[in-house]
Amino acid sequence: MNEVMERVRLSASWKAVLGDEFNKPYMESLRHFLLQEKSARKIIYPKGKDIFSALDHIEFDQVKVVILGQDPYHGPGQAHGLCFSVPKDVPAPPSLKNIFKEMNQDVMTQNGADGCLTAWAKQGVLLLNSVLTVEKGQAASHQYKGWEEFTDVVIQHLNQKREGLVFLLWGSYAQKKGQFIDNKKHLVLKAPHPSPLSAHRGFFGSKHFSRTNKYLVQNGQAAIDWQLS
Repeated sequence: MNEVMERVRLSASWKAVLGDEFNKPYMESLRHFLLQEKSARKIIYPKGKDIFSALDHIEFDQVKVVILGQDPYHGPGQAHGLCFSVPKDVPAPPSLKNIFKEMNQDVMTQNGADGCLTAWAKQGVLLLNSVLTVEKGQAASHQYKGWEEFTDVVIQHLNQKREGLVFLLWGSYAQKKGQFIDNKKHLVLKAPHPSPLSAHRGFFGSKHFSRTNKYLVQNGQAAIDWQLS
């Protein structure tokens, strides 16, 4: 395994799947960009150890569900490498509150206070942002720097090498990013984004959580326990 791969905090199964991806020119350009930003004393979220946290929580062959986000939260203390999630004891942001509202009605959970979703990740839910870093207070500031290409590769490997996954694509951005997913091999569920601006347009009432579990059980897999402790 090459030196760059050795330095990346990532599970062995993902390193094996991604192979030489970290040595490609676009990743070298991305590393250079991040180093420049840090040299300029800009604050980058999440912390370096959490950048690949979504992948590091789950082995490649244990992924059952994929939720696609856009980029990390850009407020202090919020981003920790899992899309829509915040660290324990951090209040749930508006979109996550709407996710909980729909889930509570769909599968009778009682989520709401704690916004940390690591319990889902441990069960096989890949909470993957398209862009894995952001500058403090500057939403979408690291778009088109290389992360999109990397996360496209992640999705392509899951699409091609796995079967029977559930992809939850909320909003036009996620739906465009996931447009190549083979819906004959996987269940692809689409809805408007859960943000306060669009959740009422069809995210509420989509029943994605119960539909996900029905599909998993029908395909011989354990359902996701959506209830957070």
